[in-house]
Amino acid sequence: MKLGFACKFLDSEFRQPFPFKATTRTRFLSLNNEERVKLIYALSTANLNNLYQTFIALSRLPPALRMMRIGSDLLPLYTVPEAMPLYKAFLAELHPLFAECGEFARANAIRLSFHPGQYSVLASDNPAVVDRAIIDVEYHTTCATLMGYGKSFQDFKINIHMNGKAGFAGFKKAFGMLSPEARRMLTVENDEISCSLDDVLQAGTLCAVVPDIHHHWVKENEFIRPDDPRLQQIKDSWRGVTPVLHYSISQEGIIPDAGFPDQTMLGVPKSKLRAHSDFYFNPTLNDWALSFTGFDIMCEVKMKNLARDALYRYAMSNQSA
Repeated sequence: MKLGFACKFLDSEFRQPFPFKATTRTRFLSLNNEERVKLIYALSTANLNNLYQTFIALSRLPPALRMMRIGSDLLPLYTVPEAMPLYKAFLAELHPLFAECGEFARANAIRLSFHPGQYSVLASDNPAVVDRAIIDVEYHTTCATLMGYGKSFQDFKINIHMNGKAGFAGFKKAFGMLSPEARRMLTVENDEISCSLDDVLQAGTLCAVVPDIHHHWVKENEFIRPDDPRLQQIKDSWRGVTPVLHYSISQEGIIPDAGFPDQTMLGVPKSKLRAHSDFYFNPTLNDWALSFTGFDIMCEVKMKNLARDALYRYAMSNQSA
């Protein structure tokens, strides 16, 4: 079982030694064309170099900790209409940096993913929103393919939610409009508001399904069990590739420090239950998440790899006890 973290790699002082750098659309648009190119080129090269340094740091960790979600701002503002043609003019110059990152990750068995933002809604009933979502998914696909991925089913994970008023029918239609590489890498997860685990299971014939066990609890007030028949359907959707689940818990002070919390007893609105904790402080929930054998776990927690590492140490101590 691999344990991953999302986007920001922290050192022991809670600092980012290899940060991604971004800019605002307002600043970008205030510049002339030459300045725009200079800015996004500098940011992109810095981000790719820092991504490589992050991979080096991960390669020094136990194999179970070599898993991460790459931040979507790898190429800042790429999908902004005024920026996209500028990127295409110099993107070939970045190919060696992308290739270096991908080759190193594969050589060191680092499992990678992206998670496009909440506004990338393939199942929207608004065609303009769907068009923008496709552009965003294809941007992440471009980054992954430049690193050498997208060649086989789920050699890289690009995860989105299936929320949207058009439902599964809308998702299926938009899925068919994606490039072959994007279709091979796309995964879909349940959310805590509109799209249940049963809803996303409909997509299992199209793409791999990612269960978010915290989202499921928030929406259904149910702690799904590893032997739930739906888990086998999810595994089947991965077609032999090790599946991934997302694990988070509610913030410190919102739920008890031990035991399975019951929403009816907490008296807390779902909006507060949705927010992620800093660390995994509840051993009952940790044991539950770690009991999903056959899955890798993406740890969605504010203290990123530091919280992930603490969960790993907890798991190791239980094994040796």
